[in-house]
Amino acid sequence: MPCDRPQPASRPRRRLIQAAGGLGLVAVLATVCSPIALLNRAAPAHTYRLMTGIAYGGHPRQKLDIYRPAQTRDNGAAPVVVFFYGGAWREGERGDYLFVGEALTSRGFVAVLADYRLYPEVRFPGFVEDGAAALAWARRHAANFGGDARRLFVMGHSAGAHIALMLATDARYLEAAGMRPQDLAGAIGLAGPYDFLPFRRASTAEVFDPPARWPLSQPINFVSGREPPLLLLTGEDDDVVSPGNTTRLAARVGELGGKVEVIRYPGEGHRSVIAALSAPLRSSRRVLDDIAGFVARQGSGATRGPAASRS
Repeated sequence: MPCDRPQPASRPRRRLIQAAGGLGLVAVLATVCSPIALLNRAAPAHTYRLMTGIAYGGHPRQKLDIYRPAQTRDNGAAPVVVFFYGGAWREGERGDYLFVGEALTSRGFVAVLADYRLYPEVRFPGFVEDGAAALAWARRHAANFGGDARRLFVMGHSAGAHIALMLATDARYLEAAGMRPQDLAGAIGLAGPYDFLPFRRASTAEVFDPPARWPLSQPINFVSGREPPLLLLTGEDDDVVSPGNTTRLAARVGELGGKVEVIRYPGEGHRSVIAALSAPLRSSRRVLDDIAGFVARQGSGATRGPAASRS
């Protein structure tokens, strides 16, 4: 069967090749198909119903896809998880993450996967503003696609986790879109940069220029203790985004009395944390279980203490 996308693989797809190597899948992923296409192809088709290309704004990249559980649950409307992918704020497409949408619907959640404007078309905070607009759209329309607006979560990986945590900590973005961070049931960050000054690369600095704006780009600078409950996941072997970002953000939230859970995965890296959501890999990883457990705890009102951690 031919690949959905041509070779050579783009940078996100090369990263997933590396992530799969520990499971002995690297040869298949590298030679048979682009790795992200293989992960998407392996996603069961019976777990979700998909609505694509829905506009949440007027720009061509301000569109989203909605994944609904195929089976209606007896307990009514489902939690809604809005997901933002990574790509260094420079690249990415929502269609590349079908495996994430399927993973979330497999646990009974509605998944909303949103594109956002990228550098160089925009610099910070353009992509965060898009994230706020997508979240507000999902909240307004949740009932139309079987979701519960009272159980709305934001989630992201890498640069997408940065967007998610900016929305959860700096209230200005959601307020401009007609809602508040406290309207979120929780925020979930996978391998995210939350406290990454000084920038290690000039290419990253370009995304956040001018320098006077750099401190405004750091989620840790906006922690108040009043943000929604946070779940921060990181691989202990992440060599792209230092796990110290997670440690420092969680410490600041805990110091100010906020609710945060931290899970560190031994042996996992930057890419394998997100790849672990795919059907071929999730049985050997706990990432999806941990996300689902967090969503269920917030929905039931059951939480851990102000700061909890597990390695």
